[in-house]
Amino acid sequence: MARELVFVHGRGQGHKDAAALKREWVDCLAAGLAKNDPPLPPIDESMVRFPYYGDALDQMTAGTPPDEAAEVIVKGEPQLDAGAKRFMLSVFDEIRSEQGVSDEEVLAASGEQITEKGPLNWPWVRAVLHKLDTMPQVSAATIALATYDVYQYLTNGVIRRKIDTGMMGAMTAGAESVVVAHSLGTVVAYTLLQREGGPRNWNVPLFVTVGAPLAVNAIRNLTPGVGEVGGNRTPACVKTWFNAMDPRDVVALYPLDVEHFPLTPPDRPIENKTDVDNPTDNRHGISGYLGDPVVAKRIYDAVHG
Repeated sequence: MARELVFVHGRGQGHKDAAALKREWVDCLAAGLAKNDPPLPPIDESMVRFPYYGDALDQMTAGTPPDEAAEVIVKGEPQLDAGAKRFMLSVFDEIRSEQGVSDEEVLAASGEQITEKGPLNWPWVRAVLHKLDTMPQVSAATIALATYDVYQYLTNGVIRRKIDTGMMGAMTAGAESVVVAHSLGTVVAYTLLQREGGPRNWNVPLFVTVGAPLAVNAIRNLTPGVGEVGGNRTPACVKTWFNAMDPRDVVALYPLDVEHFPLTPPDRPIENKTDVDNPTDNRHGISGYLGDPVVAKRIYDAVHG
């Protein structure tokens, strides 16, 4: 018997038609299935659940359209509290460190007289983003918006409850559900599967994460469960966890492996595929992940048991 398939989308999906967005994901998965040899048939859309929270997230984070929000973060100084600024700079600094960018290179690319580094000196934060934006396949806007929305989800209880309610409604107690999450959606799905999976009798034979920023230090340290006894864990309701990333995807940054996302206890390790060739401009787009034939086949095999 076929299982349910639950898609959990990432950020930047506000002001979109939920049905059309669901169809886009289904079509992207179909494209990946067609690349297999022999080609695999598409998954029936009636089997897919697609909890949509794009408008709620946009409305509760000031309702600013994504392009305008990115402009403020990258080129202006957003009205953020000190905690948000520290969180965002921590993520940006970790990305630039992994990209091999020095303080001197940041200063040279900034075009500004910066006398002090640090999160509360926003010209420095802006300079880090500006330098990252000059690098191939790195989008400062994508990084800034993804980071901001993850922070909002992890620290704003109103936003988190609104998003969580949508995903919880897509899961069926006792039924086998394959969960596929992207970007911010991986933080949402991991948090909920960890917290609600047991009490709500969810049964997830396969949890697929793509473009997951879960191993970035600032995000990992804020994600519920990590700072508690036991640390990172494969959620009890999950039988197998499969993570895929393009190594050039700076939002994902790291695989969910022993070095970057150690599990306690180290049983049921996460399987990582780190060679996805995501052809989207920022190497982070969902079409490039669902269009990967290996990712698509893992989802197909799990749905069909």
